[in-house]
Amino acid sequence: ATYERLAVDFDGDGRRDLVDNSDDALASTANFLSKGGWRSGLPWGVEIRLPNGFDTGLAGRTNKRTLGDWAASGLTLADGRPLSASGLTASERVGLLMLAGPHGPAFLTTRNFDVIYGYNAAESYGLAIAHLSDRLRGGSMFAMPWPTDDPGLSRAERRELQTLLVARGHDIGEIDGILGDKSRVALRQEQSRLGQPVNGRGGQKVLQALRAEGEGQRPINR
Repeated sequence: ATYERLAVDFDGDGRRDLVDNSDDALASTANFLSKGGWRSGLPWGVEIRLPNGFDTGLAGRTNKRTLGDWAASGLTLADGRPLSASGLTASERVGLLMLAGPHGPAFLTTRNFDVIYGYNAAESYGLAIAHLSDRLRGGSMFAMPWPTDDPGLSRAERRELQTLLVARGHDIGEIDGILGDKSRVALRQEQSRLGQPVNGRGGQKVLQALRAEGEGQRPINR
């Protein structure tokens, strides 16, 4: 259905070939983004720095606030400049993305990031694609290094983590190894209960803590 609706015959040869024709494939992807609401000239997002004691419960790609609101909360660009130097307007509504928790790189993401997310519903994928696009244009690496004190999870471990969340009564949808919005909400609740940093990130610390409690623990009531 997506092919029928959005595929493009860019070279005009009468076929919309997304497998063996890179022109058609790239044009069709561009059409997907355009129809999804992509806004030319708008950055996908900016890397930012969190103030000490920041409430990480405000994080979440869909928890959008204006750039001015985030600035009032003490957020700055990663290099310490005010958010107003980002080129975004103060009224632009953006979400706070913290895939690695408060000690890793953090970003304010615009509606263009949401369009990338619509192409493949995984925030880590969206961030990788967005960052790659910046690097192809000569952009630099993230200012904040990725933390190493809480290693990430394999696909099998992410499925195990989702299974443990379901066992505790959380509705996270399909157990597919993709930690989407529902999984992150559940992770925040469990991290709060376990006394861990509440960031919604699926890492070894929360997995091992839930493992230790045992999969057979009685589900919580909701």
